[in-house]
Amino acid sequence: MGRAITAALVALAAVTGCTVQPSDGDGKRRSPVHIELPGGTPSPARTPTGGSPSAAPAPPDDDKPSAAPPAPARVLWSRGATGRDVRELQARLRQVAWLFEGPTGTYGEQTERAVSGFQGKRGLPRTGRTDTVTWQRLLGMTREPGRWDLYLMGGQPADPPDPRCTTGRVLCIDKTSRTLRWMIDGRTVSTMAVRFGSQGTPTREGVFSIYWKSRDHVSTLYDSPMPYAMFFSGGQAVHYSADFAARGYAGASHGCVNVRDEAAIAELYAQVRNGDKVVVSW
Repeated sequence: MGRAITAALVALAAVTGCTVQPSDGDGKRRSPVHIELPGGTPSPARTPTGGSPSAAPAPPDDDKPSAAPPAPARVLWSRGATGRDVRELQARLRQVAWLFEGPTGTYGEQTERAVSGFQGKRGLPRTGRTDTVTWQRLLGMTREPGRWDLYLMGGQPADPPDPRCTTGRVLCIDKTSRTLRWMIDGRTVSTMAVRFGSQGTPTREGVFSIYWKSRDHVSTLYDSPMPYAMFFSGGQAVHYSADFAARGYAGASHGCVNVRDEAAIAELYAQVRNGDKVVVSW
């Protein structure tokens, strides 16, 4: 009779999906079966002894879109662009010896060639246009340009004129902004970049007047040409300098006020008269 009951229980376990439970660690017997009723929450899957659960590979997702190609680098500056940012680009290209003119602040043929050469050397497309990728590479190889790196060859704005320049005919020369204003009765007629003497031969400051003009002057002390010379203090004069035109602020005078724009000083020379005031200030 007992064997019949046991056999019936085993048959019931097989039909209903039961599992036989061993006795717990406390030695007490628990129900020998765990019955999972239809519609109930299934028991968590068990991990076979000595193994690990293996997930079935996910079926390929043919509908998943492929990755979009990277967007092309954005062009920042190209031929014809102007402004302070172009000056910085040119100053940085000078640092890595890809550009030898300027900075001019105008993206011309020379700048385009320099950018193209820089790109080709680094495996970038040789477009001659400065895009974001080219600019980042250049930034990583150069330092921040200073003011006189940006205006090495002139072009800087003039500071407000000294109050002593606001009356009469005045050559208003500012050492801070390195500019000369030609002013008549407070009105600026023209402005040009100038450079001064070195620490050993400084340009004198103060109020002077033009006492002598010499169109094709040659210095007897330094045996150097001083075209369009307008003398205002001893041997110091405002004059054109071919060295300033070639090297910019990389050089200095022996105390004179150098002008690099020959056309501008030729026009100034024609207008200035002996006795006109000269103000040199910081």
